[in-house]
Amino acid sequence: MISKTKNLLIIGAGSAGAMVIDDFRKSSNGRYNIIGVIDDKKSKQGTIIEGVKVLGTRHDIEKICREKFVDEILVAIPSLSYKDKTEILLLCAKTGCDTKILPSVSEIMATGNMKIRDVQIEDLLEREPVVLNNKRIFSCIEGKSVLVTGGAGSIGSELCRQIAKYNPKEIIVFDVYENSVYELQHEFRNSFPSIILRVEIGTVRDETRLDELFRTYRPQLVFHAAAHKHVPLMEDNPAEAVKNNVFGTLATAMYADFYNVEKFIMISTDKAVNPTNVMGATKRLCEMIIQTLGKHSKTNFSAVRFGNVLGSNGSVIPLFKKQIKEGGPITLTDKEVTRYFMTVSEAAQLVLDAASYAKSGEIYVLDMGKPVRIYDLAVNLIRLSGLEPYKDVDIVITGLRPGEKLYEELLMPDEGLKVTANNKIYVASPLKLNENKLLIGLTKLLKASQGRDKTFILKLLSELVDTYKCLSQSVTRYYEIRTTNAKGALRKTADAHI
Repeated sequence: MISKTKNLLIIGAGSAGAMVIDDFRKSSNGRYNIIGVIDDKKSKQGTIIEGVKVLGTRHDIEKICREKFVDEILVAIPSLSYKDKTEILLLCAKTGCDTKILPSVSEIMATGNMKIRDVQIEDLLEREPVVLNNKRIFSCIEGKSVLVTGGAGSIGSELCRQIAKYNPKEIIVFDVYENSVYELQHEFRNSFPSIILRVEIGTVRDETRLDELFRTYRPQLVFHAAAHKHVPLMEDNPAEAVKNNVFGTLATAMYADFYNVEKFIMISTDKAVNPTNVMGATKRLCEMIIQTLGKHSKTNFSAVRFGNVLGSNGSVIPLFKKQIKEGGPITLTDKEVTRYFMTVSEAAQLVLDAASYAKSGEIYVLDMGKPVRIYDLAVNLIRLSGLEPYKDVDIVITGLRPGEKLYEELLMPDEGLKVTANNKIYVASPLKLNENKLLIGLTKLLKASQGRDKTFILKLLSELVDTYKCLSQSVTRYYEIRTTNAKGALRKTADAHI
């Protein structure tokens, strides 16, 4: 079968655009008819680039695509600023044409890949390239044994990839999901054959397994990414959130202290700030544990707080893509919901940079840029798929789920921010914590989670995390009755070893 020749519009009349035109002529075997070039420079209007005429600026894209029956658009300007790239890609999306792009300069430098690729939603949310102090990160990681808990997850696996670039002695991946660990192991054999990757299956809830892990490898650095993160599921399963997030973190941190780990970096979340859900409250409690331990240990304990990671497990992007592929509708909780986003690569790089100069007890806050309205994200994703919102794919508003906010925050009012050596990383001023109250509260919470007493767990979380304010009056009344019946038991467990 003879394939139809496609009309191609190229954006960018610079050296990259000229190279692409030349390459297409040599290798496309007549599959493409290059109908013209777009460039914003006045001096290039009407000129000829490699035999192809410059037809107009970005503002002419829709008109040209319509008049010239364009099938595909190729954006060939690797040096585009993120602002210009976003505007141009959105203009391309309105045409309904299949749009492809040359990687940005920062992407080429990071991956070494110059191949033309499909436009991704990440391209619309791209920020200025991350600038790292590689020398300082090398001194932090090179030649050291590094443990990554939750190492097969979205953040954990990317941390492993980034750590591998700094010549560690070994990377120990600890995760309960064997299929994901297996995939990462296979990837490392191909991409990082010289890196020693130790794969260990287990959960941070198992103290015997943790002891064995730390005793065997004696890691010098620990990146603690293991956690339950799905907000609605944790609302329904608070005991599991507490066991995994709170006491899994506590156990891992205590063994890090016992085995004299140099640095322990916990991955936190913007949902820990003024939490309205169980997941956020447990992560805030983890931050409090880390800050408290940091005062009494030779181990350097710190946390890094950031927002949503594009494309991570459970995030809206994979869900929206699946819904578009199925013909819709895209389901959205509220039209005004906003979230902070960054790519998984950027998040992991900034975590390593923060770790390289982290001081014990500090919480580092990553610059997440401007919050993004999820509705706009859905509309843009539909258009990037060559479809039209509400015509080809509907968008249905379903209402906020339990524990969800309209917007997230990165900082509590009293924390304040101080600049660090990296202008994308800030350090929050530590809040005063009542250590005795924390210890007694954790003892109660441990007992409640073991008994799976959902309502009591919520009340205890609200006592420990002052900013956790989502309990109803009925819950408060229930707690008053529950406390009267349990006073004796709570008094007995207050001095128990955690």
